[in-house]
Amino acid sequence: MEVRALAKSVRMSPRKVRLIADAIRQLSIEEAFQVLQATQNRAAGPLEKVLQSAIANATTNNNLDKNNLIIASIMVNEGQALKRFHPSSRGRVHPYKKKSSHVTIILKEKLVKAAVLKADKADETKFIKAKTTKKGGKK
Repeated sequence: MEVRALAKSVRMSPRKVRLIADAIRQLSIEEAFQVLQATQNRAAGPLEKVLQSAIANATTNNNLDKNNLIIASIMVNEGQALKRFHPSSRGRVHPYKKKSSHVTIILKEKLVKAAVLKADKADETKFIKAKTTKKGGKK
């Protein structure tokens, strides 16, 4: 099951946020928090908030275990840009844009449970086959 959280209009350039998002992509939740807290970058704050929001969505709305979650994907898209002007000489102006970003984090459960269940079923079938062949065989 996938759980998502959004943060819209984060007042930071998407390019700067993507640098930190790339560092935590495909990590477990604990590792991602460690990386975000150790990072000396301003973009780590909003990413940490969105990650906490996604975890809260997973635990309260979908009853998932926090320890079995990993980051499936992180998308950082461009938001609306604020158009501003800088005064220049001779009465001119130089336009610039203050960019913003939309951050989306999607969490999913680890596939450890399915792998363990498959291994257990395989062991059970081997055990059952071994039992049946021993009983039916001649001494």
